[in-house]
Amino acid sequence: MNKVIGVAGFKNAGKTTLVEKLVTELTRRGHRVSTVKHAHHSFDIDHEGRDSFRHRKAGAAEVAVVSRHRWAIIHESRDEAEPSLEEILAKLAPCDLVIVEGYKRDGHDKIEVRNIDLAHPKLAGDDPTVVAVAANGAVADAPVPVFDRDDVTALAGFIEQHMRLA
Repeated sequence: MNKVIGVAGFKNAGKTTLVEKLVTELTRRGHRVSTVKHAHHSFDIDHEGRDSFRHRKAGAAEVAVVSRHRWAIIHESRDEAEPSLEEILAKLAPCDLVIVEGYKRDGHDKIEVRNIDLAHPKLAGDDPTVVAVAANGAVADAPVPVFDRDDVTALAGFIEQHMRLA
């Protein structure tokens, strides 16, 4: 099973930017990293007029799009329940680390991303799965280690140690 660390927080906290920087830094350090992003809305990775879109709209349950450079399988859920994080993780190829963006209520360890300029609830302290905070300023009385949101080097080092990647 792949090792999993989450990046969780509220809207406009900087989660996606942090995930992008962490993937860059951790892969630079030689780790094979995959990501899972939870979307709270519908999304499309193929578009009207494309062959894959036409296959899906015709009723295909899954459509695989394959090229020399990448491949994707689009699964049309229709009346199925949204798959759990565990079900999605089971579909990923082996890697050193999966960084999960979202799924803040699931049971995996997480780094809380905080924009101190916004009045969002704090996760650290109330959620025992939060193992660190990455914020854009000082965080007083945090029950876990606090990192500057832009200090990706230090945060990546923490992840390596916490997840025993080194």
